[in-house]
Amino acid sequence: MVDSVFRTRSLGVAAEGLPDQYADGRAARVWQLYIGDTRSRTDEYKTWLVALLRQHRCRSVLDVACGTGVDSIMLLEEGFSVTSVDASDKMLKYALKERWERRKEEPFDKWVIEEANWLTLERDVKKPGDGFDAVICLGNSFAHLPDFKGDQSDHKMALRNIASMVRPGGVVVIDHRNYDHILATGCAPPGKNIYYKSDLTKDITTSVLFVNNKAHMVTLDYTVQVPAQEMEGGPELSKFRLSYYPHCLEAFSELLKNAFQGRCQHSILGDFKPYTPGQEYIPCYFIHVVKKTG
Repeated sequence: MVDSVFRTRSLGVAAEGLPDQYADGRAARVWQLYIGDTRSRTDEYKTWLVALLRQHRCRSVLDVACGTGVDSIMLLEEGFSVTSVDASDKMLKYALKERWERRKEEPFDKWVIEEANWLTLERDVKKPGDGFDAVICLGNSFAHLPDFKGDQSDHKMALRNIASMVRPGGVVVIDHRNYDHILATGCAPPGKNIYYKSDLTKDITTSVLFVNNKAHMVTLDYTVQVPAQEMEGGPELSKFRLSYYPHCLEAFSELLKNAFQGRCQHSILGDFKPYTPGQEYIPCYFIHVVKKTG
């Protein structure tokens, strides 16, 4: 797998709404094949997330970036009560299909699936009582939200909305790639995706867009081999593009603390392990666990 970075500089960039792979049903299907199902989730990820939620005595979980519903399904199978939302109806149809096919199982019959936007989350999602026990936003999902106005006001609003959905004593679990390393070195940290196992990828090329000498967007161009049984006429190479805002660790930590107005306990992990700045091991992902204290 190639994961290289080249740098481009520009005076401006057009704001994007949803990632390109959500544009049509076929592209959404390629992405669904790429991330797989619950069996494609790494054992380390499943064990870590379930243990974390149980440690904090979480029962109700809001998955604010559910996509096709893979993580939500994993949590339903572990006995959690799950509400799943995403901004893409093309992705949600896979979650809705799974709910229908497993409707005779009580957790799936009670599974709530809604289309929702982080910028209007409080209007789009009905909050139970004081809020959910946990809100998760994993797999580098939050970085899909562009900086539309150039002042991160949309990021701040989205994080405030996410923080408002969790009850006092509950936790928000949110992550992003190690953009500090990408911007500093021009290449992504070595290592595979910590969340899912996929054998479809042939190549990933990463580019960094600068606006007024500031990193504004990271773009990943994927080339994947689609299995023959999924395509008429045999297997083929499919390409799709994901665009991200490059959240750096210190700045994103401050955004989170401000979203909770400082009333929180904040810890950072690197690839599910305790993280210490300057440590020898370079994580691919930073995971923030924020407990709401007031």
